[in-house]
Amino acid sequence: MQPNPLIDTQGGDTDTNYQGLPGMDAGELSSSLILPIILSLIFVIILVIAIWKMFEKGGIPGILGLIPVVNLLYLAKLAGKPMWWGLLYFVPFVNVVIMILILIGLAERFGRGTGTAIGLIILTPIFFCILGYGSAEYSEPGELSIPS
Repeated sequence: MQPNPLIDTQGGDTDTNYQGLPGMDAGELSSSLILPIILSLIFVIILVIAIWKMFEKGGIPGILGLIPVVNLLYLAKLAGKPMWWGLLYFVPFVNVVIMILILIGLAERFGRGTGTAIGLIILTPIFFCILGYGSAEYSEPGELSIPS
């Protein structure tokens, strides 16, 4: 095999091999990635369904919860805030404050307390599942919601 002067400037072997990984060949490498990929896919599917259900509880079509950028606008609306607040997610530093305010508003709209608001801020995907799959009912911003 003749060296390619454009690729091999040091005169070394440019063929891909897995000899640098101790105790692992190509077959073992690909099979060790299957389980994390499957688990991640299952988690994403569970989260997507939870977001869909959460939006439908708020009277918004669930599909809008899956469309990037649009879901931010409608998440603000779901939290009882103006929809344009969703655009503030794209302003650096402001987005952190807006996210916290929207998640607190979301907890209030679903009749939940401070614990859920803190949970939404810290563990957003898990608490989206709690709101989507749980017994929490959405109330409009003007309505009085009494936690049960």
